[in-house]
Amino acid sequence: MPEESEISSNEVTSTSGANKSSPYPEVGWKAKYHSRLWNQDLGPLLVRTWGAYNIFAFWMSDVHSVGGYTTSGSLFVLGISCWQVLLAHMIGICIVMLLCNLVAKPSVVTGCPFPVMARMAFGVKGANIPAVIRGIQSIPYYGINTWMASNSLVVPVLKLFPGLKPYADTSQHGFLDLSVVGWGAFIFMWTVQALIFFRGIDAIRKFIDLAGPAVYLTMIMLAAYLCYMAGGISFSIDPEYTKEPKEGTASLIATIQAVAIIVSFFAGPMLNFGDFARYATTTGAVKKGNFLGCPINFLFFALLVVITTAATPKVFGELVDDPIKIVDKIDSYAAAVLGALTFSIATMGINIVANFLSPCFDFANVDPERISMQMGGAIAAVGSVLCVPWKLYNNPEIIHYTLGALGSFIGPLMGIQIAEYYVVRKQQVVLDDLFSMSSSGTYWYRDGYNLVAIGVLVPSIIMPLCCVLLKPLHFLNDYAYFVGLGMAFFLYSICSQGRVLKTAGVIPDSEDEIEYGVNVAEENPRHSS
Repeated sequence: MPEESEISSNEVTSTSGANKSSPYPEVGWKAKYHSRLWNQDLGPLLVRTWGAYNIFAFWMSDVHSVGGYTTSGSLFVLGISCWQVLLAHMIGICIVMLLCNLVAKPSVVTGCPFPVMARMAFGVKGANIPAVIRGIQSIPYYGINTWMASNSLVVPVLKLFPGLKPYADTSQHGFLDLSVVGWGAFIFMWTVQALIFFRGIDAIRKFIDLAGPAVYLTMIMLAAYLCYMAGGISFSIDPEYTKEPKEGTASLIATIQAVAIIVSFFAGPMLNFGDFARYATTTGAVKKGNFLGCPINFLFFALLVVITTAATPKVFGELVDDPIKIVDKIDSYAAAVLGALTFSIATMGINIVANFLSPCFDFANVDPERISMQMGGAIAAVGSVLCVPWKLYNNPEIIHYTLGALGSFIGPLMGIQIAEYYVVRKQQVVLDDLFSMSSSGTYWYRDGYNLVAIGVLVPSIIMPLCCVLLKPLHFLNDYAYFVGLGMAFFLYSICSQGRVLKTAGVIPDSEDEIEYGVNVAEENPRHSS
């Protein structure tokens, strides 16, 4: 863990004097901050403790999750070869890294989460629109990953208690297409994740720091076992186990489609990556963590996906792209139980961070006085059950459809956010005005709403949704995220030209070598180094 250090003086222009009489010394506060816009969860962090390894560990858990393997395994149904799947992974994750670096910087500079930064483009009141969209969108993702983690738990349960197998059969004992055992595992995992979350961000960080390496070791052992049983490493799959291989232009289009699917899978964490980056000590640490966690980590992940999936037809006589089904088929009792439990832990880790923590900030932004981060988490947890997530991710076609639909909402928000900070504002932030309800505030716009952002958002969501829902445009389903992002970025950039910008009190563009540790206010001498 990096040592805490004092923030550079040129970065505290808008937070000087913060925390006077505040009960939360680690969070920036001023008397003029409006209670409808500030609470201890949304305020600018003054203490940052995450280094490059913590960001790297975040990606280890995010990538090496059951959802990650299932999504990657679904690419084989596109009719592309193993090397094309590998190429799609690498191109896709480089795009993810680039977008995450762009999204991270304003949150590192200010110490604020996504819903607060959304006030720059949408206004201090209008930011509730993207916050609620992202919060609601996180709920299915959270439910899907909870269900996948619970599936991992079902494997050792049935190994230990084989008499429960009839109750794991949905046709015999099921409700809403989930078996009795499945419901029990789902509720158990749902409860465990909530307990970890309510212990706080440090407990979450420590959990994912351990979960990432654990699943790494498990996947290496799993790949080694399958290669041994298959008689060696293979990078090809017999055509009888996949769709008819595509050639020429069709093959190229399918590879591009695979790239789009990979990016869409990470759409949610990318949009609110600032929720995690705000804890980082430097923008350099974020970039280094993203480089290690995205292209480097993902190359290893992609190799494991290809090697393990390619070995399954030789070992099991069928193509198996779900890691839980793979460990369930392993003859070794100990290996199956260990693998299943590790996948369950790893999936929980990233689910708490990427799909639970984020909606907590988003819902808290709606009414900071009444909705704490914990209450926001409770809303997300309940919603994850009501959306019956196991119906949203149970076969490759539905996986791609779900990603397209969710990406239709996230892409436009990402496009507007990037355009506002980099094109319109030229990387300048007036931090105090993010928490001001004054009509003279930078982000007041018209009664707290930026009608330009809202006007751009609506058609930028409708268009990609049409690609998902309308048959004539369904060939663009997997590109819905990019359609929304690109459309919103260009429309917002053009429509925002000529806007008069405030220059007083801005936080200037920062250098990567500036280290963020403790933001020291004169009124808080006990934090001085």
